[in-house]
Amino acid sequence: MTNNDILKKLRVALQLRNDDIIHILKLVDYDISPGELSALFRSEDSDKYKNCGDQILRNFLNGLVIYLRGPKDKPNEEIPRVILAKKAFENKSRPPFEKKKDFSGRKPAAKKSEFPTVFRKRKSQ
Repeated sequence: MTNNDILKKLRVALQLRNDDIIHILKLVDYDISPGELSALFRSEDSDKYKNCGDQILRNFLNGLVIYLRGPKDKPNEEIPRVILAKKAFENKSRPPFEKKKDFSGRKPAAKKSEFPTVFRKRKSQ
């Protein structure tokens, strides 16, 4: 797995936009232009593809720690769960544990009383 893949996966998992990534890199005094950043996320076949070096990934990870935890002199100003919850709310994405819609017009495949018979182990013959 390349550094570009790691950066892409973190971007998706944490729901980060390019502005967020540029801000995270600025927290550790690393400047990158939006064009350079988009070159990191292009496919390897593209002529504008740029390989993500160890220095960029290292600075991004160090900046991400500061972004999520806060600086060492001001810890826990806003904990990561709060930041991620705000992003999920802004995107209005459905949480994975939310109950699905009820389709009242459909008949159930089996009644509750039939479940024990469905999952009963068969005796050896």
